[in-house]
Amino acid sequence: MRDLAGRVAVVTGAASGIGRALAARLAAEGMRCVLADIEAVALQRAVSDLRHAGAAAIGVPADVASAADVQALADRAVSEFGAVHVLCNNAGVGAGSDFADIPLDVWEWVLGVDLWGVIHGCRTFLPILLEQEEAHIVNTSSMAALNGHPLGLAPYTTAKAGVLGLSQNLHFELAATTGGRVGVSVLIPGLTRTRIFESDRNRPAAVAAPPPSSFRQTSQAAIAAVWDDALDPAATAEKVVAAIRERRFYILTHADEAFDMVEQQLRWMKANVPLAPGPGVARTADPRP
Repeated sequence: MRDLAGRVAVVTGAASGIGRALAARLAAEGMRCVLADIEAVALQRAVSDLRHAGAAAIGVPADVASAADVQALADRAVSEFGAVHVLCNNAGVGAGSDFADIPLDVWEWVLGVDLWGVIHGCRTFLPILLEQEEAHIVNTSSMAALNGHPLGLAPYTTAKAGVLGLSQNLHFELAATTGGRVGVSVLIPGLTRTRIFESDRNRPAAVAAPPPSSFRQTSQAAIAAVWDDALDPAATAEKVVAAIRERRFYILTHADEAFDMVEQQLRWMKANVPLAPGPGVARTADPRP
């Protein structure tokens, strides 16, 4: 997909962070963009900004944990623009505590958005993507999928590992059945300036707030120590567009750190030398979607 101009992109979690940057970058390529998010006011603001910049864009409020909402999103995209060529399953939240203290409904909320949101997106949009001459799916995972951190966020880590496995499986299946006509990428971002630590703003009223993790203070200190070096979402979006063009599966914003994590996993497998336990958020353990 060397030429993106005139084609249609759908981005979830598009009202802020990486999702908003993705929508802006794809719009700059001349794509017509469908932005989805659960935050209606912020979503409309993002759409207005794109329109003021001359882009063709619409916003669709949606909870990606709901199959019905994702189907409505697809229906609206097709009715407005007639097709979908690029799908970015990016919406995500983070929440947790010490494993034994995490309420079941917190697990259901985080997995509903971070993992089921990707499943719903792929299942719902794949038939539409298959109708195109070429198309591409980008699923947002996390560095947490590579090393089992950060501590205190087990639902998030579990979901992001699932996104990685889903994306790998779908990549191989579509390579075998479409000859690569529909590509798949998995985005594994390192520390990026998003609002993932403010996920509680979107926690459903029926979902109880989990108790503070025993790792909370040390994790916050670790984050603060490296926050000035966090990546701008626009830089991540730039890498995503390049990967779509190159049909590259892995999108690594912090490649050296990702390689180090994989090497640590290999040492764990071969010599029983796991990553040393720590507060859960280090320079190489990014807790963001």
